[in-house]
Amino acid sequence: MNILNTALETFRSGGEIEDERQLTQFFDALLAETDEPVLSALLTAWNDRGVSENELFGLASIMRRRCARITSAHETFVDIVGTGGSRVKTFNVSTAAAFVVAGAGIAVAKHGNGAASSITGSADVLAELGVRTSVDPETAARCLNEIGICFMFAPNFHRLSPVLGKVRRSLGFPTVFNILGPLCNPAGAPHHLIGVWDDKLVTPVSRVLMRLGSGRSWVVNGSDGLDEITLNGKTNVAEVKDGKVREFDIASGDFGVDRSEMNSLRVSDPVESAALVRRVLNGGECGKPAENLVLLSAAAAIHLTSSADLFEAFEIAKDSIRRGAAAEKLDRLAAMTNK
Repeated sequence: MNILNTALETFRSGGEIEDERQLTQFFDALLAETDEPVLSALLTAWNDRGVSENELFGLASIMRRRCARITSAHETFVDIVGTGGSRVKTFNVSTAAAFVVAGAGIAVAKHGNGAASSITGSADVLAELGVRTSVDPETAARCLNEIGICFMFAPNFHRLSPVLGKVRRSLGFPTVFNILGPLCNPAGAPHHLIGVWDDKLVTPVSRVLMRLGSGRSWVVNGSDGLDEITLNGKTNVAEVKDGKVREFDIASGDFGVDRSEMNSLRVSDPVESAALVRRVLNGGECGKPAENLVLLSAAAAIHLTSSADLFEAFEIAKDSIRRGAAAEKLDRLAAMTNK
């Protein structure tokens, strides 16, 4: 029996792959497999059983060792990313927030991909915004170090199977790879704001970040199912700080913002998402839910990388939009990636 069949039986029986050597062999076999039904059955069984902390840590360690790397000139920088798979299909909030944070003077090494389990991935919306996403690592490094923001398109940094990618897109639900991507930033970002689609993932993902040596970071899930900090209810937060994990809840009021519904923030494709992102960055959504939702994530990232509390960080993020700095970062990234 080959290792993938063994893994399938293990997952179906509720077991885990814990041995580091076996996990490496399994990962290599997974990437080499070309039989789509085999991959589909495996990912489905794995999803049904749930991904364990040890599996996440082992696989993230492997991917980090193997990925193409870029070197940052910034001591403090952050990645802001959602895993996808959210029940609330909003526009690309973390992508918009990245430009707001960069406009506030904090460098952002954004790692992402096209949509696998969501309507629009970060690469999809950035392409609509005029950014050439499939740049080489050298160009990404230059963007990060000269502009203060870059986008690292996952397929250019991680050698994963195109067959595996096809199967992921066909399944209609998020898989382990939705989680692994945010854990494997090619620039080695010391700070992370990671939104996950399921509250049950908050603790294990934060513990994996801690074990990987992350600096102060948050893993978040909105009570309404949003893989971001939500405007509509509470958000569960696991904070990684000083080698420990602390969990707590926050709400929009902690940032000085009223709670609001988000039905108007749903989009159906990357074109709609890009249009809303551009309006937010250009100040066309001032004080409205779309801007406030972006500002919550931006403020959290600023809070994680500075001495500002959440209320102060929200005002700093708002100023980034009002001064035109956030929109300028988008324009400069588009220009540099299209040279």
